[in-house]
Amino acid sequence: MENKGLGRRTFLKGLFNIGLSFAGLQILTQNISHLSAAEADNLWDNNFNQLENEANSAANTLWKKYLCEGYGALIPDKQKILNLPKGFSYKIIMRAGDKLSDGLLSAGRPDGMCAFAGTNGKVILVRNHELSSHQLEHSPFGKDNKLLHKLKKANFFDHGYAKTPHLGGCSTIIYDENAGKVVKSFVSLAGTSRNCAGGLVNKNYWLTCEEDFQPQNKQNEQTHGYVFIQKATETPYLNPARPIKAMGRFNHEAAAQDPKTGIIYLTEDRHEGLFYRFIPNDRNDLHKGGKLEALCFTFKQKMDTRNWKNADIKPNTKYSVYWLPLDNVCPDNDNLRYRGFKAGAACFARGEGIWAGEKGIYFACTNGGKLKSGQIFCYQPSIYEGTKKERNAEKRAKLELFCEPNNHNLLKYADNLTIAPNGDLIFVEDNHHPRIVGISPQGKFYVIAENVGYKSEMAGVCFSPSGKTLFVNIQEAGLTLAIKGNWSARR
Repeated sequence: MENKGLGRRTFLKGLFNIGLSFAGLQILTQNISHLSAAEADNLWDNNFNQLENEANSAANTLWKKYLCEGYGALIPDKQKILNLPKGFSYKIIMRAGDKLSDGLLSAGRPDGMCAFAGTNGKVILVRNHELSSHQLEHSPFGKDNKLLHKLKKANFFDHGYAKTPHLGGCSTIIYDENAGKVVKSFVSLAGTSRNCAGGLVNKNYWLTCEEDFQPQNKQNEQTHGYVFIQKATETPYLNPARPIKAMGRFNHEAAAQDPKTGIIYLTEDRHEGLFYRFIPNDRNDLHKGGKLEALCFTFKQKMDTRNWKNADIKPNTKYSVYWLPLDNVCPDNDNLRYRGFKAGAACFARGEGIWAGEKGIYFACTNGGKLKSGQIFCYQPSIYEGTKKERNAEKRAKLELFCEPNNHNLLKYADNLTIAPNGDLIFVEDNHHPRIVGISPQGKFYVIAENVGYKSEMAGVCFSPSGKTLFVNIQEAGLTLAIKGNWSARR
């Protein structure tokens, strides 16, 4: 039978992938699994024209509803690393193992990242490294840590008794955006563990978060699971690694500060994690402590936002919320989220990337939704955020499920995210064939890039202060890339 160049099984697979459901397809798929190949082909032949017509109509409706053209179709990359739209290009600006300006090595597994304004068009790019003490193949000190002596022990958080130093932390790249080259690079925070993501605070500081909960023992000089702060500088500088313990000890993922209030919002990478906020006593010195609280829904205690079994949280609905004060925020046991939930806080499915935008604080939950393929929420602070007046019923903060398509073609395990200069939400995916995906203010999706070179998540997506360059990491490959193109041309 003429199939117009579209294979039977390819056609069916495509329908499954985009999640379409209509009568003809349901009849066919309910019967086809019990038939022989010949019988299945015969059934297909008898139903193909009807299915094709219905599929074309349904698919066109779906894509028109949820997709926009973005920057156009992706062009296969001759280097077979990153497919991009026509007119866009990338440059690998750092590889794991490259020698840094301070004599150390570029550590592997780069994760969360942020770009700060430097002098004369330079970009200060601060990168996290999601490493533990045993991952010597990615160590900034070499596979046998022979370069460890180049850094002062006093500035380390966990030196591992000089035998098992923790290899996470941060490195800084000074990138000349106009020339398209790295002019300087150095380790800027050392001795922390599994630094996953973080957040921009007070314009030129980076919060870096440990996604860890290791105890102090014979290998570890310190307990882990904290947030640290470092200043973004052009001059090589190893920031003293001091934990901000008032921000809690748990599996931290990322942080975002509301520039209006100075309040910091925190995600937790657990399947039943909480969504936190930290109200600092002094926004200019976070080590002076503050209050850690967990988000609760006003209409239901212990709300499960994951939608794994029931669609308890509806998209495009603004729910009133409030905040629950937490005690014992640095527990010996990893139970802060359980205690918070028991007291009424809402739980989330692996809170990951978070970014503050004009319309609210956006954060991703990697395994949320019926298909566990991801959700993105938007928190809208009260005009009285962090004050006694915020409990006013008419002025409460709101939480909205910004998107949960339950469709792998649209969203598949959203991880780090950022806000583009044009207001679009940009996120990267955590899977073996990840993409960089954009969502317009109208809620339509488009694809910016596709990783075709490595079976590795992408991470640390962020724009330069000028908005001309999009930076991203390919984690397992240890690559940091700079992507350029006409970002104002999104259709």
